[in-house]
Amino acid sequence: MSNPQQLRYSKEHEWLSDTESGVATVGITEHAATALGDVVFVQLPEVGETVTAGGTCGELESTKSVSDLYSPASGEVTEINQDVVEDPALVNSAPFEGGWLFKVKLSEEPEGLLSADEYTAFASGS
Repeated sequence: MSNPQQLRYSKEHEWLSDTESGVATVGITEHAATALGDVVFVQLPEVGETVTAGGTCGELESTKSVSDLYSPASGEVTEINQDVVEDPALVNSAPFEGGWLFKVKLSEEPEGLLSADEYTAFASGS
């Protein structure tokens, strides 16, 4: 399992892209997608909603369980991935590409996120 080097990661298994004009993209990691199993439903925050770093902002439902979605950063949601809402399996098949979840206009620089190497070590339990 390879975690893209350019992303930053939370210990709740979400990823955050570098910002583009103050807006970052959020998704879940391949590790989380694999652990969840086949994702069949996603509930995302609404455009205009304010999310808080570490706070619950939605949920992912799989054939195995329902898991909370946490925001890795604070700010205002500017876009949700409608493709994932309509086809939740994208979270499993392309967690770092087409399976992104939402975009957030950051209100502050995110803290406590891990590099790809730190996340890989964390996720593997070493």
